[in-house]
Amino acid sequence: MNIRRADKRTDYDKIWDIFKNVISTGDTYVFDPNTSKDSLLKHWFADYMDTFVVIDNDEILGTYIIKPNQIDLGDHIANCSYMVNPKHHGQGTGKLLCEHSIRYAKDKGYLGIQFNIVVSTNEAAVKLWQKFGFDIIGTTPKGFRHKDFGLVDTYIMFKDLQTNEKKSGI
Repeated sequence: MNIRRADKRTDYDKIWDIFKNVISTGDTYVFDPNTSKDSLLKHWFADYMDTFVVIDNDEILGTYIIKPNQIDLGDHIANCSYMVNPKHHGQGTGKLLCEHSIRYAKDKGYLGIQFNIVVSTNEAAVKLWQKFGFDIIGTTPKGFRHKDFGLVDTYIMFKDLQTNEKKSGI
């Protein structure tokens, strides 16, 4: 597997397929399952984001974005979103994307990475982020309208890129 910067012209349709598959379940992302394909431009390819894909044998297995979590005086903290093609879950793709994003964030001079909304019932993601040194620093009660479970809590997770190296092994 290899990670490279996404190319909007050649990767858009393949990333859309992953994006649409992931959001259609209504259980992990805030995007409306009926989000239009044109909306991917603002959600995954905005000018202020860096977009990457992981490929294997010319197939895109997953993708992530990294961007400043806030503007101006808060732009030293990154925010990331990751999506893996559901047929490639459990094969280490998410782990590879997370490792890459942490290295990339450090190289870009970010001091931390914050996930603003991690659905509490997405236990695989919560455990993966914790393995990489992300801590739950806050809970929003009933912050997500889960398709199957109704209102569920969401977590704010944070990784300090200056002091958490020993905890995550990165």
